[in-house]
Amino acid sequence: MEDSQTRPGAAAPWRYLLLVAVPLLAALLLSRWPVPVSAPSAAPVADTAHAGTGTPLSLFLLQLLVVLSVAKGAGWLLRRFGQPAVIGEMAAGLLLGPLLFGAVMPDTQAWLFAPGSLGALGLISQLGVLMFLFVAGAELELSTLHGRRAFAVLVSHSGIALPFLCGVLLAFALFDAHAPAGVGFPNFALFMGVSLSITAFPVLLRILSDRGITHSPLGRITIACAALGDASAWCLLAAIVASVQANGWSAALISLLGTLAFAAAMIALVRPWLSRREVAPEREGRHLIGLLLIALAAALVTELLGIHALFGAFLAGIAVSGNARLRELLIQKVEPFAISLLLPLFFAMTGLRLRVDGWQAGDLLLCVVVILVASLGKGLGTWLAARSAGMPRTDALRLGALMNTRGLMELIVLNLGYEMGLIGDRLFALLVIMALVTTAMTGPLLNVIERRARSAQHT
Repeated sequence: MEDSQTRPGAAAPWRYLLLVAVPLLAALLLSRWPVPVSAPSAAPVADTAHAGTGTPLSLFLLQLLVVLSVAKGAGWLLRRFGQPAVIGEMAAGLLLGPLLFGAVMPDTQAWLFAPGSLGALGLISQLGVLMFLFVAGAELELSTLHGRRAFAVLVSHSGIALPFLCGVLLAFALFDAHAPAGVGFPNFALFMGVSLSITAFPVLLRILSDRGITHSPLGRITIACAALGDASAWCLLAAIVASVQANGWSAALISLLGTLAFAAAMIALVRPWLSRREVAPEREGRHLIGLLLIALAAALVTELLGIHALFGAFLAGIAVSGNARLRELLIQKVEPFAISLLLPLFFAMTGLRLRVDGWQAGDLLLCVVVILVASLGKGLGTWLAARSAGMPRTDALRLGALMNTRGLMELIVLNLGYEMGLIGDRLFALLVIMALVTTAMTGPLLNVIERRARSAQHT
């Protein structure tokens, strides 16, 4: 019987080379494989036939009321079944689109969420994502890596490299049928790799908290691996966004170098400066306004650099993470507002994009394949690295199940790819379902692992 408290050993260089460098190199080489690109087609014309009646404000307030009521109701229901409330809110947002609401009451859904009325809802939902990533970056306590840095680097990067390779390999089968017209195979393949590599760090924190294992040895190791994995995956995504947004590799390189310089300035200059700030209780409001201005300014800088505003908000959060009092201020004041009010709007906007009317007979089977490939790639990559570094088998299985949580971070990445035209409607729907399923299966998988571990102890 293994001791679940055993501390994993240091990661040898050959393990990192085998488990991280080789899969990533193979994925990058495969993404450059010459695959013909179809000719671009005409852009679809927006449907404004069902524009809402009444004043724009009244319609917006009605949309807000419906979205929040359905989201909170679904969140409460999912908590009754032992799932994090955010999974119910994610599912509710998706069901408000054509998937359920549009299928049952098409005329009402078309009137309530007419394309011409979604401008305000979309902008506010983007603000919600910015604030969420700002807080998520602040929750990445780099101090959690102390004493675990080598292990966290190996496991988190292996948990990215193998699913990244799986995503690129899967792109060969998906490109012809699912890549939008005019999209090159390298960008499509690299985005598929990233979309299978994400771990939802904020959702993972809530799962650990709900199970009471946040401060256990496994909880601390999981937080360190997820934090580093999230930061690394966002760096990969930034490189892909730069290559897609820029005209040629030279422009992409300039954009990336500018972003790297900005990130270095945020971490080397702004973070130490914020770490030294002392927050008096009577000045909390002033400090909060200052933090929000920093987040908005950082988001604007990365947007102008051609990456995306989301990356700037995430970097601003990392800059705040060094000051425990400021971090706590964000978690107490900003996170509830972003999660309770703004993020359900983002889920609703995602649901309105989710179209299944163009699905074909084989798409359901393909959805199962994508879920299996994503789960096996993430779980196996994490398990192999953890076991090779000396973690007990049961703890390595637990870690693999936890790192397979994708949640909201995956939806943010998928929406970004959809907005940039890297994936079409059918593939977007498949990957959104994959994000929901892999998040919802974390709890049941952990329960199965726990039962098997207890059974092994009694034999």
